[in-house]
Amino acid sequence: MKFPQRLFRYAPLAAMASVGLGAVAVLGRIDPNQPGNPLPPCPFYALTGLWCPGCGSTRCLHALVHFDLAQAMAMNPLLVLSMTPMLVMALHGAGLLPAQLQPLVRLFARPMAWMVAIMAYWVARNLPWYPFNWLAPG
Repeated sequence: MKFPQRLFRYAPLAAMASVGLGAVAVLGRIDPNQPGNPLPPCPFYALTGLWCPGCGSTRCLHALVHFDLAQAMAMNPLLVLSMTPMLVMALHGAGLLPAQLQPLVRLFARPMAWMVAIMAYWVARNLPWYPFNWLAPG
């Protein structure tokens, strides 16, 4: 494989890694739980008062950067649980997924299943009674 082809092949993965490292640097220094932080609030929540599937993601990622898995799960369990499938799919897309993990691609590459899961999570986290109220951020 020639150098430009290899560079083109790994460019998306390098871009994702760069953005990820930048986010880790920002979230390592800025606490989104503090009032007056410079990070924007969720526009959907601000307009409707309802939690969207992404609500709590910034606070979840902040907790993960600080190795607080319990707090991360309290903020956005869907994000925490979907990180492994996202990593598997990113490695598969870059051609870096080990052969032993290839069967996971068939399991995770189901867009309709993801859409149904996200929509169900969206509805469930806005239900006000136990145990669904655990899905709300915080």
